[in-house]
Amino acid sequence: MGTPQTEPIVTARGLRKRFGTTQALDGLDLSIPAGTVYGLLGPNGAGKSTAVRVLATLTRPDEGSAVVAGHDVVRHADEVRRKIGLAGQHAALDQELTGRENLRIFGKLFHLSGRQARARADELLERFDLADAGDRQVKTYSGGMRRRLDLISSLIISPTVLFLDEPTTGLDPRSRTEIWETVRRLVADGTTVLLTTQYLDEADQLADNIAVIDHGKVIAEGSPAELKSRIGGRIDVVVGPETDLGKAAVELAAVTGTEPDTDPDERRLSAPTGDEAVSLAAVLRRMDQAGVDVEDIGKRTPTLDEVFLELTRKPAKEVRR
Repeated sequence: MGTPQTEPIVTARGLRKRFGTTQALDGLDLSIPAGTVYGLLGPNGAGKSTAVRVLATLTRPDEGSAVVAGHDVVRHADEVRRKIGLAGQHAALDQELTGRENLRIFGKLFHLSGRQARARADELLERFDLADAGDRQVKTYSGGMRRRLDLISSLIISPTVLFLDEPTTGLDPRSRTEIWETVRRLVADGTTVLLTTQYLDEADQLADNIAVIDHGKVIAEGSPAELKSRIGGRIDVVVGPETDLGKAAVELAAVTGTEPDTDPDERRLSAPTGDEAVSLAAVLRRMDQAGVDVEDIGKRTPTLDEVFLELTRKPAKEVRR
């Protein structure tokens, strides 16, 4: 997914926020282009949700500044709220009401007239393929349907910026795919989405750009492809059943300069190449000299999961920005 070259619609500079002895944000900087999906990744407790709460005006920062859709989140919080939507980790729906009734209530909360709220509810249900379920009680919905309804309830006012805080947590793969498609439709219509997620494949599928945060600050930023390129490719080796896996690991480490990951069940070794000069021929030659039986060998691009683990297990000062 290419990143349009547009002016940032969300910026944050030096955001800091402390809760007691916990430094949730520690100088966070962000710049999010309009009309894109921006992924915010990090370990649990890294500051993702706090960043969303500050940008959505739910929490005031201790230091720093942020502007969303042209308005300062502290000095012009009311104007920011008129421009944004927010869907959190837990659906904010009345289970006893129908989907249509829930959306109409949200419309009235946003000061739409009764007629406007009804029309907007009908439009959103139709647009996001929930019209057939609109008159059923929400407690009869599947988990994926409830999350979709919660997501579209945040669209009542057609937000310029939509904050999605782990929107697919706990959903099955099919429901997650439905949410992804909903997000793609929103962005195609011009909405900017800030997405926090614990699923790396979700960020890989949806995000134009990703910021990896740890200990309350950004430690790496770029497109999924750019982040993957930072740790180079990987060499995978599958050895024969008679080969000592530990011995093969020693030989692969000698060529790549990195301790490989091992999968005994698959008899597979995997190591980052780091240096692009590391060739398959060099690995094969070393393995042959050591008497290691190689059944399969290949180079591949690292997954975003591997990038994430590599970035977050290093001290921030060691991460190449």
